[in-house]
Amino acid sequence: MNILMLGAGAWGTALAVSAADRHAVRLWARDAGQARAMNAARENRRYLPGVALPPALSVCSGAGGELPALAAMHDLLVIATPLAGLRPMLECLAGCGRPVAWLCKGMEESGGHDSGWLGHEIQAQAAPRLDSGALSGPSFAQEVAQGLPTALVAASRSTAVRELLVAAFHGSSMRIYANDDLAGVEVGGAVKNVLAIATGLCDGLGLGMNARAALITRGLAEMTRLGVALGARAETFTGLSGLGDLVLTATGDLSRNRRVGLLLAEGRSLADAVESLGHVAEGVHCARAIVQRAGRLGVDMPIARSVVELLDGRGRPREIVAALMRREAKEEV
Repeated sequence: MNILMLGAGAWGTALAVSAADRHAVRLWARDAGQARAMNAARENRRYLPGVALPPALSVCSGAGGELPALAAMHDLLVIATPLAGLRPMLECLAGCGRPVAWLCKGMEESGGHDSGWLGHEIQAQAAPRLDSGALSGPSFAQEVAQGLPTALVAASRSTAVRELLVAAFHGSSMRIYANDDLAGVEVGGAVKNVLAIATGLCDGLGLGMNARAALITRGLAEMTRLGVALGARAETFTGLSGLGDLVLTATGDLSRNRRVGLLLAEGRSLADAVESLGHVAEGVHCARAIVQRAGRLGVDMPIARSVVELLDGRGRPREIVAALMRREAKEEV
């Protein structure tokens, strides 16, 4: 199989490395200088240092206008940009006629009243004729690149796309499960990043493991409520793309979103916290869009709403936690 990975960040590079032992994989970088550096060093020193690029993995670059012709040479296209790059990438590929999947997790923040589009909704607007899906689940790029055991979910409403993703990425160190609940898988991937910021804040304030468990559990309830309101199945959120990804991102030391919460708990500014990462923390970018979408649907998400208040500077960390604890007692649902 010929696979084109569009985006040479940490996750795109790691997945390309993982698949290159079984398929012909081409990794496309927007920055020509980065592509040259990767080819020369056979390593992505900017985003995934210390991981050698296998001989079967080629690296290229080029203008966006050249992508349709490049895409036509491949059996599967995988978009590995941040969520903000998904719409322009899909618009560029709209007429290529090749199956497309994306790795990004989040909701699009447009700044308008209609913020909060998931990946499959963006695709329906930008490239409605493409067969498409998402690859999601609990995964740190560094561990995938090292060949450590990982399980992901190939989500699509198309059986052919699900089967293609399984064939592309299922291997000795990576297990791929198929799921047709694309909305549920995408909601899990988006909301868990926001909840990881909250959990990092909790840990950074030294509030204890009881508080961490409560945040994760009640966060899962928020995630499920939003997903069901968007047409997802509730059981999806107890799987890899829901609970699995939430636990990893909320507790793992490699989690960028958790790191943001930890830094905010130290009193660092949001700008300083984000700059220190050197990578995108999607929870920062999509938290407002998630809360706005939930509000339009009448879905209560107090933890996510509190994260937005924190990111907007409308309260100090301990004040925001205290406000959550003071909420009126209620039945567990």
